[in-house]
Amino acid sequence: MKQHIVIIGIGEIGAVFARGFLRLGHPVYPATRSTDLNNLANTIEPALVIVAVGEGDLQSTLSNLPDSWRDRIVLLQNELLPSSWQQHTLTDPTVISIWFEKKKGQDSKVLIPSPAFGPHAKLLYDTLAAVDIPVKQLNNADELLFELVVKNLYIITTNVAGLKVGGNVGELQSKHEALMRAIANEVLAIQASLTQRSFDNEALIVAMRKAMDADPEHKCMGRSAPARLQRALTQAADAGLDVPYLKKNRRFRSFFRGSLDIHPS
Repeated sequence: MKQHIVIIGIGEIGAVFARGFLRLGHPVYPATRSTDLNNLANTIEPALVIVAVGEGDLQSTLSNLPDSWRDRIVLLQNELLPSSWQQHTLTDPTVISIWFEKKKGQDSKVLIPSPAFGPHAKLLYDTLAAVDIPVKQLNNADELLFELVVKNLYIITTNVAGLKVGGNVGELQSKHEALMRAIANEVLAIQASLTQRSFDNEALIVAMRKAMDADPEHKCMGRSAPARLQRALTQAADAGLDVPYLKKNRRFRSFFRGSLDIHPS
């Protein structure tokens, strides 16, 4: 029998991974909010622990991980950056940036291949291939950082712009190019501050556009758009950054009636 897989958080995305692992012959153990993780760790020795909780629950989940699991963690949340796991002294997790959409009662919809890096990236590649979802294995941590920033750029830019103009990402590019770029540059300034790195903004915007072109009908606003905007404004204030376009969109938060993000969280 192949090694066990633990999945913490069995939402739509966690269920996709569960199906892939089961097809490969791995027994899957779901863990919910009521699961005693330390007790489970004393019971089984998993090959991987997929942390599939939402962004808001990530830090508390990582704080409560059993020590014996810390070398086999997989992270997949939106708005990830290295500081997300380094503050918990996780030095080498496997990280995947999810670029497929999964809604209740519907099959997964792939936008672009999901990039993954870390010691267990190959197993993720095989697992998602079993359910027809492509994964791009990355070569190093710098490539991973680029991909994480691209994902953050896409989500925050489209969500914030959507609070003002609504619509989909195709319309955002074709009708609101100046607004999109202005917000994107402010988002990238925040990402640079959070990572203490400098980026090629144009290369990141080109990569964001590639994802937009893959599904131009994708709605700009996600359920978490107001919270994403507030988080970005707080991060900008903490870094002393001037973000006038983000601030302009703040007044539109109360009108939000959004749809889905790239993946539920």
